[in-house]
Amino acid sequence: MFATDFDKETKIRKVKEQVGKYTIYEYLKDMSVIPSTAAAEYFAAQMNIRKRQVSIHLTKGDGCILQAGAMQWMGGDVKVETNVKGVTDFFGKMLSAQVTGETAIKPRYTSDSDGLLVLEPTYKHLLLENLADWGGAMVIDDGLFLACDETVNLKTVARTNVSSAVLGNEGLFNTALIGEGIVLLESKIPREELVLVELNNDMIRIDGPLAIAWSKSLEFTVERTTKTLIGSAASGEGLVNVYRGTGRILMSPLK
Repeated sequence: MFATDFDKETKIRKVKEQVGKYTIYEYLKDMSVIPSTAAAEYFAAQMNIRKRQVSIHLTKGDGCILQAGAMQWMGGDVKVETNVKGVTDFFGKMLSAQVTGETAIKPRYTSDSDGLLVLEPTYKHLLLENLADWGGAMVIDDGLFLACDETVNLKTVARTNVSSAVLGNEGLFNTALIGEGIVLLESKIPREELVLVELNNDMIRIDGPLAIAWSKSLEFTVERTTKTLIGSAASGEGLVNVYRGTGRILMSPLK
């Protein structure tokens, strides 16, 4: 029977967050250093530059989808299969990968009893989100996806209007996570710096591509800050990204 003490906290590895089958660990400091790098590692930890790692517990009939190459080790009864259903599907996923910046092949891990997945450590910040809080569908910035429940579908969505695609500096295509379950995002920005905006049949104007995730139900356009070009130029703001409707936005106030 498979057993491990990885889930036990130590003096340097603590549980930062746990949602569903996902547990995020944070290494308070890196002790695998040599004298010449010890000082740099110490001050890095003081600035919250720390390694973080995720464990995923799978039970019978359970499964998850990972970013390719994210798995470090797995134990117990864990099976792996790809998300490719044929040649046509493969080329479709390759095309989606080119326009979104995500990997084409995302392996699916399942278990017939109990299993454990441990992901590669990262210095990036890890965010766990429940799609139920996002109306069942969220759009994410390129490179954010790390893992999700197998009940979540990943789709490539295009901008609905020319202005948002050309002027919004958010790209022509994005990855949408649709369905029920938990998604794990890998962000350059810590949650403590992120701002969550809730819109209820309302709107928000953002000067620049600061949004890293938003509800798929929101309409995104790029507009002038004032009614005239002269007024926009005089205000010093020019064009802004506008989100309308009901839903959520996760954005970074620090570029």
